[in-house]
Amino acid sequence: MPSAPAAGPQESTRPAVFRDKQPKVTAMVTRVSRYDADWWVVQKRFIYIAVIIASLAVVACGAGLYVWAYGNPFKGAAEAEGAPTGARFVSLEGVVKVVRANTRETLQARADTRLFPGDLVQTQEDGRARVTLADGSTLFVKPNSVVTIAENTSAEGGKSTKVRVAVESGQINVRTEQQNEGAQNIIGTHLTESRVGSETDASFHVREDKTEAIRVGTGAVETSTSGGDTTTLRAGEYAAVNPQGTISQKEKLLAAPLPVAPRNLERLAGRRGGATAVALKWQRPQTGAPAHYRVEVATSPFFVPAGKLIERDRLQSTEFTVDDLRQGNYYWRVLAVAQSGQASDWSEPQKFVVVGEGGTGDELSVADVQVEYVAGQIYLVRGRTQAGNTVRCAGRETLAARDGSFQLQINAPRGAREVQVETADTQGNRNSFKFPLPPGG
Repeated sequence: MPSAPAAGPQESTRPAVFRDKQPKVTAMVTRVSRYDADWWVVQKRFIYIAVIIASLAVVACGAGLYVWAYGNPFKGAAEAEGAPTGARFVSLEGVVKVVRANTRETLQARADTRLFPGDLVQTQEDGRARVTLADGSTLFVKPNSVVTIAENTSAEGGKSTKVRVAVESGQINVRTEQQNEGAQNIIGTHLTESRVGSETDASFHVREDKTEAIRVGTGAVETSTSGGDTTTLRAGEYAAVNPQGTISQKEKLLAAPLPVAPRNLERLAGRRGGATAVALKWQRPQTGAPAHYRVEVATSPFFVPAGKLIERDRLQSTEFTVDDLRQGNYYWRVLAVAQSGQASDWSEPQKFVVVGEGGTGDELSVADVQVEYVAGQIYLVRGRTQAGNTVRCAGRETLAARDGSFQLQINAPRGAREVQVETADTQGNRNSFKFPLPPGG
């Protein structure tokens, strides 16, 4: 039994040892502290991510504002590689629509509307559009026409250009400048493909009867037809293509007659409340032999069917008198027809005004006039006056709509600080106003 006393102290010491180890629970406290540190690291990470996202958003917004204000800074590089170049409208009259190639969206053409390969331009009976292309050439789309900008690219700083326009229907006029070697300007139709030379002025007409006509005023056009014919048309030549795709007629170009009287914008005194007779006179075409003439008089500068007053054909002389014209604004034009059936282009529309006796009032006014800068020396002038009034500005004119609104696209003289707007009614009353030009872009 000598060991019994030793057992007692051992048993009594174990609880003491256990009690001594209880404070080691502090190790769990240490783990809690480490967990808290991890929680704070996670939160800072989220903060860093949020700051990065916010910074990227600010940069993106800044880039977007820069592009909106100054345009794409990489545009020049894209063009240098031969990327498609947007064609520009130089002028617009009447209703002109654009159909986008990618989306088939139809929109009303504006001065700032760009045209890209595949886009379609459609003019209504009162519509006309003038477009500049990548090679510096000018495309004039006449009323009731449909054309497609098939290709329009520029590379090597404009030294290499490719332009292709497809005429679906109607008539266009193409005028090229001096071209670099290797430049291509192609006009395609259903029956022909024509390469337009440097410094050339030519027109292409796709008629409703499926025949086509090519007229060359200056320069040269190389044409191949679907029927296998190939020819070069030079200045002063005309060619007609039949529906079979062969050249049915090639002869000397018949130029348009030159209007003489009344002069453009001439004011003629009429009898108050009565009819007035006006003699229309023109000169023979400078080239070609006309067999007869055709004359039209209208109240619309676009000679739309609703506005035509007089149509006379097969006139043998160079003068025609129009009877029974009341006070108002009138437009007239004339074309020549050769014995072969070749018809010249219409002469430029001439406007004359029949005014009442003593019409000198100055009660006309314009309101809500806004002058908007477009580009270069081009401005848009908008406002209101009395319905039916004629509005003139910087050599351009238009008729106020039924609600009195008007819009003109003008070319202001270089260095001009203001522009004069003149309004006139059918009685001969007129008034003028001056408005400041906004600063250029």
